[in-house]
Amino acid sequence: MQLINISDTVHKLILNDQEIILIGTAHVSQNSVEEVKNIIETESPDRVCIELDDGRMKSKTEKKSYENMDIRKVIKEGKGFFLLANTALASFQRRMGAQTGTKPGEEILGAAEVAKNAGIPVSLCDRDIQTTFKRAWAKSSLWNKCKLLATLISAAFSNEEITAEELEQLKSQDTLQTLMQEMAKELPMVKEVLIDERDQYLGRSIFEAPGKKKVAVIGAGHTQGVISTIESLSEGKQTPTLDSLTIVPKGKPIGKIFSYLVPMLIVLLIVLSFISSGWDQGLKTFLYWIAVNCSCTFLMTLVSLAHPLNILACTITAPFFALNPVLGVGMLGGIAEATFRKPKVKDFEGINDDAMTLKGWYKNRILHALLVFLLSSVGSAFGTLVAFPVLLSHI
Repeated sequence: MQLINISDTVHKLILNDQEIILIGTAHVSQNSVEEVKNIIETESPDRVCIELDDGRMKSKTEKKSYENMDIRKVIKEGKGFFLLANTALASFQRRMGAQTGTKPGEEILGAAEVAKNAGIPVSLCDRDIQTTFKRAWAKSSLWNKCKLLATLISAAFSNEEITAEELEQLKSQDTLQTLMQEMAKELPMVKEVLIDERDQYLGRSIFEAPGKKKVAVIGAGHTQGVISTIESLSEGKQTPTLDSLTIVPKGKPIGKIFSYLVPMLIVLLIVLSFISSGWDQGLKTFLYWIAVNCSCTFLMTLVSLAHPLNILACTITAPFFALNPVLGVGMLGGIAEATFRKPKVKDFEGINDDAMTLKGWYKNRILHALLVFLLSSVGSAFGTLVAFPVLLSHI
């Protein structure tokens, strides 16, 4: 493979049977938008490859994609945390774009539009973002899962302004890659999933895409990883296949065992309290468990400003949901909130803007249902954590 560095952001890869012009862009830079358009028009490739997957492409081009979403169904299917992660990620990119005057991913959509107008086929070469999060989720411990979600949400709610120096740095990094790198620092165990695997996926997708002359538009942060992958493929070296990079590994058995073990231990501790300390002490232990779990759930649903009837329902049922390894009180809270306060058309239309502020998460009924889902889950989990050692001490 021959590598020609045309500029800091544009690289030409000459292989035996194809030529790839790799454009590394900043997803919030107006310069990137113009650069991509000019190169496609000048080079006239027979294929344009872009760093998008089918799901994100639809979300960017189909304005009514959120209107087709049933928030209650999403939470019921256990996809609440993934929707939270996606919304927080979109909010982070949108906030960065608002400060730089460019819509996130505008150069990617611009590349697709220029290609379409010129009759050039387009390949969506990125891995589905849901798959990336699911693989990272499956490889994370419970603590790391909490840190992963916290990193995403804190990034979405951050009010920190971008300095002139940081804006310059964005020209050599894309916002998604920047956030992935921050998460990788906090979660070194999933760095491979968040960063390395996406480089490999993009590189192989671009390499295997049809065409002799291709223009590939990717985030600048992926450039070196993609070049390295394409070089390995051109030399016939062993690299992960696309299928191997999209398989979501099954959760670790210890995680499933833990989800059943905790409720069983709580029940066992309460039963042993009755046996070893008598009826009165056993009843006190049981009521203590009820009180702690109810109190923590009540406080968190109150903080979420859930519907009064929803607060009552979550508070009463929290201790019993905590003993169920499959269902959680967060599921009840999220579904009930979306039922009591059914999302309106303006909530679907304003979800992207509302997700950029904490106030928006309370105002928008879709986001509010997710917030209730999250905080009620946290409240019940914290109640279990607090009550467990005390229950143990009563034996």
